[in-house]
Amino acid sequence: MLRLSLLALAALVALPAAAQINGPAACVNGAATLGGVSYPCRGVDVMSLVPTGVTGPLRTGGMNDIWGWTDPMTGREYALGGTLSGTVFVDVTNPSQPLVLGKMPTQTANSTWRDIKVYRNYAFVVSEATNHGMQVFDLTRLRGLSPLATRDFTPDVVYARVGSVHNLVINESTGFAYAVGFRNQGGGLPASCNAPGFHAINIQNPLVPTFAGCFNDAAQETGPRTPGYTHDAQCVTYSGPDVDYVGRELCFAANEDVLRIFDVTDKTTVRILSKGEYPNFAYSHQGWLTEDQRYLLLNDELDEQNGLTPTQRTMIFDVSDLDSPSYVGQYTSALTTIDHNLYLRGRYAFESNYESGLRILDTANLAQGQMTEVAYFDTYPQSTTTQFNGQWSNYPYFASGTIVVSDINNGLFVLRPTTLTVAGEPAPGADGGYTLSPPAPNPTAGASALALTVTAAQRVTAVVIDATGREVATVFAGPAAP
Repeated sequence: MLRLSLLALAALVALPAAAQINGPAACVNGAATLGGVSYPCRGVDVMSLVPTGVTGPLRTGGMNDIWGWTDPMTGREYALGGTLSGTVFVDVTNPSQPLVLGKMPTQTANSTWRDIKVYRNYAFVVSEATNHGMQVFDLTRLRGLSPLATRDFTPDVVYARVGSVHNLVINESTGFAYAVGFRNQGGGLPASCNAPGFHAINIQNPLVPTFAGCFNDAAQETGPRTPGYTHDAQCVTYSGPDVDYVGRELCFAANEDVLRIFDVTDKTTVRILSKGEYPNFAYSHQGWLTEDQRYLLLNDELDEQNGLTPTQRTMIFDVSDLDSPSYVGQYTSALTTIDHNLYLRGRYAFESNYESGLRILDTANLAQGQMTEVAYFDTYPQSTTTQFNGQWSNYPYFASGTIVVSDINNGLFVLRPTTLTVAGEPAPGADGGYTLSPPAPNPTAGASALALTVTAAQRVTAVVIDATGREVATVFAGPAAP
């Protein structure tokens, strides 16, 4: 969410205290009714709601970002919710009965903006609160806790070489975090940290985060926005179709008026590879790659409100040639609301649209510049306008199929699609899917063997995880033929 929305959110007031509302409530004939409120929907049930309210279970008058963590030892699923006053931890293993375990308060002051990502078993939290820095929290501390909404947690570590940060990007395969939209905090930083582009942090040892460098595109900035400013990004170890960059660490950045692609493999000598432009830009906000890394979907947060487009749209880029990304076209939803964060899993895009809620889009025809809405759940039935109310973000990556979403005004919703396979992946053993044999022996102190049979071409990632949940190695990542 961009800084220009501050005035729109300034009127946000604390809501009356309310207990969580357990479900489920099925989506029937275009609506799901939970707690006496009817939510427009199609193909998505609401399992429960933990509402906002300063004396309620979230202890906040408003939410912002959301992420998730699955405990590798227990398989329990947790929502990590950003709020005005800190980060709440909610066990959503039973989606109909979420358990609020407590909150890690903001490091300095309350803020509309907070962002959370996970590496290994640690949560990393930044905020635009002055001098906030990056909080590091060991998520295994949540194991075995009974629900207690009033419990306060302290961070294990605070990285103080950044102060105010808008968003945090983590490449889990390399162990580097990238603070974007930051304001300097620590002394002794190079001049490249003066522009609010990327502040790179080595988090391979999560409890000892280390400064790794800064970079930005200020020298190449020709648009009307802040020189060098990166609003959000996705950083990956590249395994896509451009053979020139396979194995390189790349960042795909929304830089207010353009898409920028950086090669960040060497943090001391970052290369700006290219830029992608699209018509009638207002504020390039956030984007995400398809799983084959051939396409990127990008949202613009101000084009609807500025009258540049009559309805919400999502830009589609072909990034198969990283030196020359091309604008394929745009998906137009016919919604008269503003789009925000989006993520992809399998063939589906999960897009949070403020006053229109979660929209699930089929991306099978991206090459033709087309997407199709297949399901939705509107968490903000109060109105449908181009204002910054309603849904901020979503996390669609739980193995169970549960999706958690954060609604600025209404709280933490736990959802479950009913008309599609959430991951967009075939079930094990299904036609066009895969089969995986049990490893033997397991556990083992030595060798173990298993067989993965792929029956249709798809992207495969195989990682080794030890008993503590630590990712030991990536043994394969990339496309696999049958």
